[in-house]
Parts: sequence; C-alpha cells; structure tokens
Amino acid sequence: MKLHRRLLALVALIPLASCGTTYVIPEVDETSAQRASSMFSEAQSVAQPTLSSASVARARYQRVAPRIEQVGEALCLRETAEVEGFDCDVTFGVDTEMQERNAYFTYLDVARKRDPVIMVTVPMLRDVRNDHELAFVLGHEYGHLIARHIQKQEQQAIAGALIMGTLAAAASANNPYADPNLVSDNMALGYAAGQLAFSQSYELESDTLGTLIARSAGYDPVKGALFFARGEEAQVSSGQLSFWGTHPPDEKRLATVLATVQSLEASGGITRKQSQ
Repeated sequence: MKLHRRLLALVALIPLASCGTTYVIPEVDETSAQRASSMFSEAQSVAQPTLSSASVARARYQRVAPRIEQVGEALCLRETAEVEGFDCDVTFGVDTEMQERNAYFTYLDVARKRDPVIMVTVPMLRDVRNDHELAFVLGHEYGHLIARHIQKQEQQAIAGALIMGTLAAAASANNPYADPNLVSDNMALGYAAGQLAFSQSYELESDTLGTLIARSAGYDPVKGALFFARGEEAQVSSGQLSFWGTHPPDEKRLATVLATVQSLEASGGITRKQSQ
C-alpha cells in the first residue's frame, strides 16, 4: 500500500500532456449523476442471477462479437486514417485458460503493434446477463485500441523512467555513499508511475468509445454498463488486479455512459480534443 501511494504521488511529477485522452469525455451533469446513482443502487439490490450455461454463453458470444467487430473496425479505420500502418483488424477470441471474469485487449505482435486481439474469458461470458452487457464490454476493449492506450502508456512509462532516473542520478552525484542501485531502482519506480498516469481517464475514454460502438451496433450501452454494478474485489486470488480493480468507480462509469448517450443523441458522434 505504501508503494502504491508513492507511485501515485510520483505520477504528478511526470509531464505527459501529449499522452492524455484523444477524445472529450462528456461532463457528467447532476441529472446523469443522480440517475446513475439510482440505477446503480437498484441494480445492486437485485439478486444476482445464476451463471449462464456454457451453451448459452457461447451462443451469446457468437451473436454479439461479430456485430461489435464490424462496427468497431469501421470506427477504428475512420478515426485512425491519418496514422500510417495502424492495424484495425482485430481478432476476437475466448480465453479458455484464465479463471477470472475478465476481458482484455492486447497485441500478438507487441513490438510492432500489429495483430490486435480482444479476448473474453469463459467466466465473464457466463456471468453477463444479456447481449447488451457483452456488447458494452467488447466495445470498451475496442476503445482501448482506437484511442491507442497501449502506445501512450508505453510512452508514459519510458518518460517516467527517464525522469526518475535523472533525478536519482543528480541526487547521488558526488556522493560516495550513494546506493549503487539508486538510479536503476528509481527508473523502475518511474516506469511503474508512468504506467499509472491517466489510467482512469483512459478507462472512461474507452467507456465513451464503447458506448458509441455498442449503440451503433444496435445495443443499449446503458443496460450494458449496468454490468459494472455488481461488486467484486479489486484483486483476484493470484494478487493481480481484477477487471474491476483496474477501472474507475462504477457509478462514475455509469454516469459517463449516460452523459455520452445524451451527447450522441444531440450531436451524433464523439468529439476529438482540439490539440489532437
């Protein structure tokens, strides 16, 4: 916990404005916040349904994934047209090994940022209550690709390592008693701090994009976002952060989805930041 607080404090030292969000995250007004709070409380008061059977979960995935893939790729191609060589051809798949409820986006070729994949685990598929929830989860993961979050977090991590390494080198200069591992240790700490910068903003940005994708594919993103009203520990049994532990507070996410839907109804799309 002390290390985590130290990392959070170090984030403030990392000037990474260029790595911020690409899209404007709609501001949550009082109406959206109150509605989200009410919906969140109501959803939590409902008894959790039993898990879907494997056959039902498989059929839901086969219905939803192709629609999200088609809409997500079209949006990705449009939004990244100016980025040379950007790969929008996502492979969707089911992770049959991971035992936790989870969905994630990554690259098979991490070095070249090629061959993007979006995976969802079997426990997650069995746990979603309807097509809207699965559509929102998959759309959210596609949002990470479109907004280039992996690339940005890598830039943040490298910048954090360089900044903390430089500070450590300056502090230990001409000090014969300085810890010989001070620079490398601080670079590792800076790398971790850099990865934390903007992380929750990125999740809300992916929620914004996921709302657009799910809605464009014919699903209700508000019903989909209610998936996050169910609680789960921030860490799984292995000690790693769970799907819930890496994301912002659930009521805030639901309120952001509501605000995004209002924005889409008013303007028909989402807005890029002027500096992008």
